[in-house]
Amino acid sequence: MTASSTRRTTVARTRTAAVGALAVAGALILTGCGDQTDSGGSSSESASSSKAPLFDKLPAKIQKAGVIKVGTNAEYAPMEYQEGGKIVGVDPDIAAALSKQLGVDFQFTSGSFDGLISSLNSGRYDVAISSITDTKARQEGLDDKGKKLGPGVDFVDYFTAGTAIYVQKGNPKKIGSIDDLCGQKVAVQHGTTYEQALQKQSTTCTKAGKKKLDIESFDNDTEAQTRVKSGGAVAGVNDYPVAVDIARKADGGNAFEVVGEQVDAGPFGIAVNKDNKELTSALEAAVNAIIQDGTYKKVLDKWGAQTGAVDKSVINGGK
Repeated sequence: MTASSTRRTTVARTRTAAVGALAVAGALILTGCGDQTDSGGSSSESASSSKAPLFDKLPAKIQKAGVIKVGTNAEYAPMEYQEGGKIVGVDPDIAAALSKQLGVDFQFTSGSFDGLISSLNSGRYDVAISSITDTKARQEGLDDKGKKLGPGVDFVDYFTAGTAIYVQKGNPKKIGSIDDLCGQKVAVQHGTTYEQALQKQSTTCTKAGKKKLDIESFDNDTEAQTRVKSGGAVAGVNDYPVAVDIARKADGGNAFEVVGEQVDAGPFGIAVNKDNKELTSALEAAVNAIIQDGTYKKVLDKWGAQTGAVDKSVINGGK
């Protein structure tokens, strides 16, 4: 999750799985390992195969296992969510495409978002894929005040997005942009980059002589949405594609609407332990392969996420 979601363009789901100083390895704002309550199946039905184009680029340990263990927080439709007991969405479909390039399965397990990076660095997962915004803080394992919390992670960037504001249908408080949130109560998921975006905006408000934001942070995004729907908060923030999906689906499209422009656009990345350079390199090659062969575009078209497309994957492209 992010402070970005094509999600992401000027002021600042992912995802962001998003996440601002969460970037830590053993403890980003991601402080715990998270409850691994939901398990998704493999992203591919095929077993490991040395015939896959990029199989030889994988670490020997993963070649032998035939599996890449993926940590996610499956609460961010259309990026990743649960349907019929299975984790589906943009990210699982991208993983399925990567599976064909690498010759190993991607097995998703859903847990708390703020525990993904620490769980990754503890060895519970090989990677984390959950609309996680790639930021320098996460790369370096820093909290939102610049304090070192862990080793950080490397990111293989594959999408771009920014923060979006959603309000009750009809926009009763006439919110037009993030600047209109000064002095207002706003709901958000804890540990995300868009929570940090709100904190930054609150400071901007007070410097301008206005009232600070009243930020209510929740353990999951569903609680934040409920708060907005009930009128307890005038607005919620989320990654752009997620906010659009919420507005389109909740109560048949009658609960919310997205207002203003998305802000703080930035890259989503596959998080990988910094000691696993071989896996990072293999994933970068695989993402670029599916971009080049057109599979990547088909996935984004399927989910209506075309605005987040990138032309090329890079490692640690976040700022």
